[in-house]
Parts: sequence; structure tokens; C-alpha cells
Amino acid sequence: MFGFNEEQIAWFGLTIGVGAFMLYMVFIIGHLAWEAKAGKFGTFVLFLALGFGMVGFVAKMLIEWFIGQ
Repeated sequence: MFGFNEEQIAWFGLTIGVGAFMLYMVFIIGHLAWEAKAGKFGTFVLFLALGFGMVGFVAKMLIEWFIGQ
């Protein structure tokens, strides 16, 4: 497809695509905190609880990168 093989397409989707989706999720969490008038602590709790999965994904990528070197 457009001169790319399957591995290149998968790499692009998992790094750029999921990264862009994660940035959009941060925007959604911030907007949710703004609309709910959550305050500082409530916003912190929302980002902690809803953003915890994103931290795991980034940690997985960093671990794979360090092991691969």
C-alpha cells in the first residue's frame, strides 16, 4: 500500500496514531474537568484515574526501546 510494507504501517499506527489519540484523550479529560468545575484536586484525580492507562502505554514503549538497544 503506497510502497509501505505491513511492519511500517503497523509502526506508524502504533506510534503516531496512538500518540495522537492519547493527546486527544488529554484534551477530552481536561474538557471534562472544565465542564464539571472539578477544581484543582478533582482535575488531578481525573487525570490520574483516566490517564493512568496512557502512562502504561508510554512506559511499554520506553521499555521496548531500552531493551532493543
